[in-house]
Amino acid sequence: MNAFDLEYRSFGQMAILIEWPPTISELILEDMIRFRLIISEHYSHYEIVPAYNSLTLISRYPIEHSTVIDHLKSLYGKVTQRVAAKRKIWNIPVCYDPPFCMDLEALSASVGLSKQEIIYLHTARPYTVYAIGFLPGFMYLGGLDERIHFPRREKPRLKVPRGSVGIGGQQTGIYPQESPGGWNIIGNSPIKVFNALNDPPCGISVGDQIRFYAINKDMHELFTIQVDAGVFQIKTLELDDQSV
Repeated sequence: MNAFDLEYRSFGQMAILIEWPPTISELILEDMIRFRLIISEHYSHYEIVPAYNSLTLISRYPIEHSTVIDHLKSLYGKVTQRVAAKRKIWNIPVCYDPPFCMDLEALSASVGLSKQEIIYLHTARPYTVYAIGFLPGFMYLGGLDERIHFPRREKPRLKVPRGSVGIGGQQTGIYPQESPGGWNIIGNSPIKVFNALNDPPCGISVGDQIRFYAINKDMHELFTIQVDAGVFQIKTLELDDQSV
């Protein structure tokens, strides 16, 4: 018996939208990953785009929606079977020192915690990648400690530096390139989470986990040099339970 009642919708002539209940949930995420793996085996010519509670299937050509949807419904019955999926924990360094922590002082004053307490809470737990979007490689990370939830800035910045680590509401994330942005910036990572020259450009996937660890400015400078030289290696671990 499947855990969720899914909605299947036509999404233009060449796409189908599959929706789970509108809730941010690890159970929904795991169910989506299972279903995505099964779909990819039968629709390898489709692009499959995951989000918080949906999968969008995009074809290169117009499709017969009712036929595909009926087949997808039958495939969903296989989701309860054990499906192996490779999921990783990525350990990413962050420097929380000036000038990288543009909004850390304001956050500290608002939530009533010291800067060091905020840094401790931000690095104390792993975050789940629920979606990738807004910018190529921009990861929406769930699991932020409630004590450091903080609304987005009322006036977004026109330029947020690449690698900036920010908090926006209940989420945290890394800006993969310089761009406008309204999240509260508390640090910077020297890691390039998106590189158009790599294959794939972003090695991190929906369902993976991110764990931040604090570094000082000297280490940030060293890691930046290593990243630019192509010799820096992000430390990763396979999640213990690969049968999501």
